[in-house]
Order: sequence, then structure tokens, then C-alpha cells
Amino acid sequence: MDLGLPLNLPDLDGAKLPAVDGLEAGSDDLLAIVLSHGHRDHWGLVPKAHQSIPLVMGAATERVMEAAAKFVPDGVALRASHHLVSGQPLTLGPFKITPHLVDHSGFDAYALEVEAGGKRIFYSGDLRAHGRKGSLFERLLKNPPEAIDLMLMEGSSLGRLANDQRFPSEEVLEEQFLDRFKQTSGISLIACSAQNIDRVVTVYRAAKRAGRTLLIDAYAAEVLAATGYATIPKAEEGWSNVAVYIPQAQRVNLAKSGTASLVGKYRNLRVWPEQLKSRAGQLAMLFRGWMIRDLERADALSGARVIWSQWDGYLAEGAGARLKDECARLGLPFESIHTSGHASVPDLQRLAAAISPRRLIPIHTFGRDAFPDLFDNVALVDDGQWIDV
Repeated sequence: MDLGLPLNLPDLDGAKLPAVDGLEAGSDDLLAIVLSHGHRDHWGLVPKAHQSIPLVMGAATERVMEAAAKFVPDGVALRASHHLVSGQPLTLGPFKITPHLVDHSGFDAYALEVEAGGKRIFYSGDLRAHGRKGSLFERLLKNPPEAIDLMLMEGSSLGRLANDQRFPSEEVLEEQFLDRFKQTSGISLIACSAQNIDRVVTVYRAAKRAGRTLLIDAYAAEVLAATGYATIPKAEEGWSNVAVYIPQAQRVNLAKSGTASLVGKYRNLRVWPEQLKSRAGQLAMLFRGWMIRDLERADALSGARVIWSQWDGYLAEGAGARLKDECARLGLPFESIHTSGHASVPDLQRLAAAISPRRLIPIHTFGRDAFPDLFDNVALVDDGQWIDV
């Protein structure tokens, strides 16, 4: 279940596969790698695993990863042998796997219920209760899997806010974006991941309410189309307040890769470089730091505002730090409007109480030592340590 690239490793070069028989050389005993969702810290080591190992993931996860691979450095289009469908059990050898669609900033994310040999495991994957699909969390609490022997529960939020606090909802963020869009005379630049579909929907709704057009690049347009959901805004006829801008660097990269033709379908929705300045006050643009060169060349930054809508930890170094420095150089207002993709401690406590496992093991956290004081039946297990259920 999941084979991610650790967050403290920038690429595959320094990463090693876990000591699991068959991961490197392949084995008939290793039946599959099941991916809970499409974030790199859950699939990033898969390219190092033996290509004969079957992969299992959601169909929308597969489509979004394929769309993103054309644009994202080191992106990979993974092929699934089976697709996860919420509530529908999947049998792999002696294992019965029942996926549960959950609310998370990563699209098409699942918790996994696994039964074999008379024992039952529940893996939370990454999840939250305060996103646009929060009803999925409440549904899981009302109808939890029964008789769970072992629960593997994420704890990403531990240490990020007080144990009794909750993260703001996407609805709260929508009101904050709406307020900033109304206050901004020029272009509103939102630095968020195009694969955070909930956030894109939040920005779109706020932009539409403010009378602005959501401006996206080809990467975001392809990712949104790949979701396959009719309720998600897309760069298609029939969706008002959506337009497409192809940054110069993206045009060059698409031409080099021989995929420039894919933007042809967006021609009637394009905003061209010479239009950016005159339309700036009407636009809310999904934005990454390197795009600022286009806006400078177009003289389209007068009255602009930059809104960071990702984890603030990314501002400490790398592209996030460079963007913040660039905004200071240009005199652009810079602020953060964001909420976590992970559940707050009170919601994790509700989840653990509903599942009521015989044993709970914290994973995906820097705060595991706090678990015994917050949850019942906690067992702390080190990386690489084998356990019996």
C-alpha cells in the first residue's frame, strides 16, 4: 500500500526501496502495489520498483497522472492493472481490498480496508474532513469498517496547529479569496497546485463571484479535463469565466516534446500576451513563480497581488523562497490563503474512535510520539520494522 518518495529527498537518486522481497527483482509473491492517490510521497518510488509488479489505483488518478506527466519534471504516467472503485471489493490472491473514497487535497484519494487470513487492516491514506468532499469523511464515521485489528493512520497535521484546533474549510477560503479579488485592482495571481482540484474549484467560485475570469495554463487545463467530472470547471465551451494562457516557456517545452498540438483545442479560449495588460483587473490566474517573466514582459503587473495557496513550508527554500523574494523586488503584495490537505487532530480523534481498532499505528507524521496521549491502543513502530497482525 503506497510506495512514496520521502518528502526530505528531492529526487530518486538518493532514495532506496524498502526491504520488501520482490520490489526490486520482482516476485510472484508480491501481488501488487496499491496506490491510495496521486501525490508523489505516495507513488514516487514506483519507477524504481520492478516493472512486472501490477499497479492498482483509481481511474481518475491514472488519468490525472498521465495528463501531468507531459508538463511536470520527472512526471510519470503509471498504468494500472486494476482500478479502485469506492465501496467495491477487489480480490488479489488472499487479500480482499475495499477502497473508501475520502476527502483530500489530492484528487481521487482512497482509504483502504484490507482483509486476509481472518485479520482486518484499515489504512487511512491521506484524508481530511474540511474540504469540498467533507461529507465523505462523515459518511465513513457513520458507517465505519468493523472489527479492525490494525489501523494505520496518518498524522500529518500533528505539530502544525494546536491539538484542539481545526483547519479552515474550503468554504472559508472561498470568502477570503473573494475579498482579496474585490480589493485587487490588477491581476490576482494564485500560487497553488493545479492538481489540488478542491482549491481550483474554490478559486474558480470566488473568481466568478468577483466577476473575474479564471486564467489557467495548458498544464492546469489538461489536469482539469483528466478528472472526468462534469462538476469540475474546465477549459471547455459551456464553462463561463475560464480562459487559457500559454506561457512562453510552456510553449517552448511543448514544441520541444512534440506535443504542442494539444493546445489547439483551447484556441477559442486563449488570452494572448498582448491582452494581459488590458484584461489584468478581470483575471484570477493560477500561477507559478516562473510565469512572472511573461507578466513583466506584458507590463501586466500594475496593481497585482500574489496569493500563496500551498503549504507555507515550501516558502523556506527553493521555488517558493525565490517567488517571495521576486515579489519583494517588484513591490507586489504577497500573502498566504491556504488550508491543509490533512485532517486536524480533533477529526483524527473522531476517525479513530469510529474505527475503534485493536491497535493503532501512526504513519506519515513527524509527531508520532504525541499519538499515545491523543488516541487509544497506540503502538509505535519504527520504519523497516516488521510486525504481525
